[in-house]
Amino acid sequence: MTTIQTIGIAGAGTMGAGIAIVAARAGFRTIVFDTRQDALDRARGQTEAFLKKSEERGKLPPGAAAEALERWEGTTQLSELACCDLIIEAIFEDLGVKHLLFSQLHEVCPESTIFASNTSTISITEIAGGSGRPDRFVGMHFCLPAQLMKLIEMSPGLGTSEETFQKAWACAVALGQKPVTTQDTPGFILNYFLIPFNNDAIRLVEQGVADPADIDLAIKTALGYPMGPLELLDLVGMDTQKLLCEAMHGLTHEPRAACPPLVRRMIAANHLGKKTGRGFHTYGNTKMFGA
Repeated sequence: MTTIQTIGIAGAGTMGAGIAIVAARAGFRTIVFDTRQDALDRARGQTEAFLKKSEERGKLPPGAAAEALERWEGTTQLSELACCDLIIEAIFEDLGVKHLLFSQLHEVCPESTIFASNTSTISITEIAGGSGRPDRFVGMHFCLPAQLMKLIEMSPGLGTSEETFQKAWACAVALGQKPVTTQDTPGFILNYFLIPFNNDAIRLVEQGVADPADIDLAIKTALGYPMGPLELLDLVGMDTQKLLCEAMHGLTHEPRAACPPLVRRMIAANHLGKKTGRGFHTYGNTKMFGA
């Protein structure tokens, strides 16, 4: 049973939009913040399309999509997150930018508001250190795409209180997700394996070992993955993959975590993935991943 009723999402990119879908779909009032109105408009459109498709496929009961959309609000004013019981940050992997965001949130939010980060590589303790409330801070790493994947990696920082962690855990369950506890270590469980693995797939393309479509088909067929690594990278975005690699490699110095040169060339060519219509694969539209 959760006491949290209103959830704020800071960041309306692919990850933030997905988390917002999870929250609104589960019955929470959901307030999505971004500095850019066009990002909010895009997230709203993607959310509407995804929920309607879910209803058409029978994964949501009739009328559920409209009800979820009524619970979804967008704003460019950070102060409008002051009413939230929990705020989940889903911006890019830059410690300084995260510190600035949380310091501003600390000024406008009541003491009872719990702060969470969806970071996949940066230390929760380090981010919490710039939040003004390290005892009320927790890591909640959703898996991409959040609206389809159930896992949340729950990571307490060194200062996280047990009460905060339990409240966030109860909220994760109420969201319909499956939380697991991880320690505050680089990459937690998932990205510890995934970032080097995805980079290995990129290097196979660099070396001309196989085409992206064949690499993805081999992984899906032999290992049973629902999505190939290069398809996943297109969904994540090359710009995001570069930031993930830089953060992970900077912390671990693991050679396989270093950003492959091909990623930087693709960014320069604006081949970012699904959001630009071209990455390792070519896309006819840039709609959110299917319901």
